[in-house]
Amino acid sequence: MALMEALTYSHNAWLVTMSIVIALVAGFTGLSLTRNLSEKSLQQRKVSVAMAAVALGGGIWSMHFVAMLGLQMPILFYYDAAITLVSALTAILIVGGALILLHFVDRTPQVILAAGAIVGAGILAMHYIGMAGLELCRAIYTPFGLIASSIVAIGLCCFAFWVAYGHRSDRNIVLGTLCFGGAVCAVHFLAMSGTNFVAIPQADEFGPTISNEFLALGVIMFSFVIFGAFLLVSTTYLVPGPTPKHEVETAPFVEVPRPGLQIPCERDGSKVFVAPGEVALVRADGHYTQIYTDDERFFCVWPITEATKRLTPAGFMKSHRSYLINPGKVARFERTKDKGSLIFGSDYVPKAPVSRSNLKDVEQGLSA
Repeated sequence: MALMEALTYSHNAWLVTMSIVIALVAGFTGLSLTRNLSEKSLQQRKVSVAMAAVALGGGIWSMHFVAMLGLQMPILFYYDAAITLVSALTAILIVGGALILLHFVDRTPQVILAAGAIVGAGILAMHYIGMAGLELCRAIYTPFGLIASSIVAIGLCCFAFWVAYGHRSDRNIVLGTLCFGGAVCAVHFLAMSGTNFVAIPQADEFGPTISNEFLALGVIMFSFVIFGAFLLVSTTYLVPGPTPKHEVETAPFVEVPRPGLQIPCERDGSKVFVAPGEVALVRADGHYTQIYTDDERFFCVWPITEATKRLTPAGFMKSHRSYLINPGKVARFERTKDKGSLIFGSDYVPKAPVSRSNLKDVEQGLSA
């Protein structure tokens, strides 16, 4: 059988630019929607994670098809509607699985990297499923495109999530956004650089076909949703949060450590020292920790191992490998079979899980 001649193709520069913008906006929106989830109820966390999955996964899909709308070939081509829909759902579900790992499992370095690798795999799956939906032409892949796009997808996504989740700050969310957007765009255009297209005489339809014009309407509608969510989350960066009751409003300050053990923390870019007696809960956050008092949350440079070593002599107990608790701040203990959770006197402080291995020590410590 004679070899089919590869088609020449080019890209519309304006649509390529728009696809890059969409990837960045989706990344910022998705990563911002999951800020400060530890301060929210379980139901609120579930809703936020679901919305972030739609923003990130839908952004991957929208970026791909905006760029594909800019693909210019000397023949007419269409898309299989069913396969196109499957590609969108694949991206959203895979990204959602990664976000569940990050927000409902102990966030260790291994979990962060695993989540990044999962999202990278989701970008690849979305791209190649979406390409499979082409009608009247077929994509022919080269080893370079397959290998390069796979390495870049997983590598950049791991780096993006390491930056964005290693330390949850506004600056790191912006840096993580750039890495995520770079991963989505790099995968698409690296894969396309190693792809050839050949015309086929008859469509092999899996489902109904959709034209470029109809696809454009769908992408535009979804992009409006993403940009609307972007505007919504952007306001949370512009509107300042409530000023703590004891904070001096006239100027930022650096709190001077008082005698005895003090926990070095950061608040609004300033270094402060918190007395252990004021702390209700210490929670691991990557290589650092989050410190909860009755009405504030601080970032601390101590890892959970260092916090354990320093605060255990001060009466703190380990309820879980990622949690230290101050027994004097615990309001009640709820046991569920061989596990449990601790509720504190302040509604501001989240529940602390009690693992099976720490259950006996916690019960004894609370009854002492």
